[in-house]
Amino acid sequence: MDKFGHYCKRIRKIQKVIYSIIDIETTGGRPGLDRITEIAIILHDGEKVIETFSTLVNPECSIPYSITDFTGISDDMVSNAPKFFEIAQRILSMTQNTTFVAHNVTFDYNFVKAAFKNIGVPYHTTKLCTVRLSRKAFPGLASYSLGNLCDSLGIRIENRHRALGDAKATAILFNKILAKNTSPLFA
Repeated sequence: MDKFGHYCKRIRKIQKVIYSIIDIETTGGRPGLDRITEIAIILHDGEKVIETFSTLVNPECSIPYSITDFTGISDDMVSNAPKFFEIAQRILSMTQNTTFVAHNVTFDYNFVKAAFKNIGVPYHTTKLCTVRLSRKAFPGLASYSLGNLCDSLGIRIENRHRALGDAKATAILFNKILAKNTSPLFA
């Protein structure tokens, strides 16, 4: 490694980035119209997990049968769960000054941003997509969906299509991406 590479490595150690690896489940696919039913946040310091938060969320609307069939989350399960505004401060405090990481980050980020907008709170943060990073770190795979990617890399997903299960798998994937040292994180 040349002098510049060593300098960049030292800067990264000094300017420690915290990543908030996030996965959500929702009542549908339209941010602003559909609602979050579950959220998981895993804080990662670039080397290890440092904190985890997960909860069901009362979407204050019915969950379509097709979504319940897909995720297993039913109206009964969320009826006594906190509403988004009740956990908003916790989410803000965990994700403030972090980089928002998700598999297909636009989906998760836009839902979280819309949920904050619904309660009158602006939400903006830096984003990283593990789909895009995976394409660079592991080129040539047939599919970069979370399930297929995890199968290809030997990552076991517990509780698939549930926020914490998928977030944990994404955190393991993120570790593998970091270990490859080929992502834009190191540019």
